[in-house]
Amino acid sequence: MEIIQTALQYILHINQNLTILVANYGSLVYGIIALIIFCEVGLVVAPFLPGDSMLFAIGALCATGAMDLTIVLTLFPVAAVAGDNFNRMMGIWFGHKAFSGKDGRFFNQKNLKKAHDFYEKYGPKAVTLCRFMPFFRTFVPFVAGMAEMRWRTFFPYSVIGGTAWVVVCVMAGYFFGNFEFIKKHFEIVILTIVTISATPIVIEYIRGRRAKAT
Repeated sequence: MEIIQTALQYILHINQNLTILVANYGSLVYGIIALIIFCEVGLVVAPFLPGDSMLFAIGALCATGAMDLTIVLTLFPVAAVAGDNFNRMMGIWFGHKAFSGKDGRFFNQKNLKKAHDFYEKYGPKAVTLCRFMPFFRTFVPFVAGMAEMRWRTFFPYSVIGGTAWVVVCVMAGYFFGNFEFIKKHFEIVILTIVTISATPIVIEYIRGRRAKAT
């Protein structure tokens, strides 16, 4: 149990241990990080794993030559998209189980229809923009699966969101990794940008709800 706790703490603070990992394990680090990315976006029970800050730190290491930028920008988007789509499939499986029986307080046909309607209208934007938001990027694909969002709609926006997330975070670290303020407040910077981008969606959704109520 102690070994598991130690390993978990190491993973949670991997952005602080990347230099040591690269020095000790070389190319194996790429596989370890790809697995962390896959789990963070692919397992609904693992939203606590590092994401933005880890990618930012990786970008800073790429700038020094300690890690290969080409490998990072090729492998990690694949891991992000694979995790996203695995999470969606788990949502489909869970949704079939949860909504197939007698209606409950949360798992009922009325809520399923609401979720389905939301993803029909806002799904592409949610899948793309929520990629930049911790926790949301773990739960959005899972709920998309439960809401039966079609794969041909989900997949291209999953690719766009997953690729953009990795590229933006890594390149931010590559160019601004030595700026102390951005290093310490990187996730706040990202969330501010996403909040501004998502504001029109929220306003449109609220207006739609009000229009239905009247």
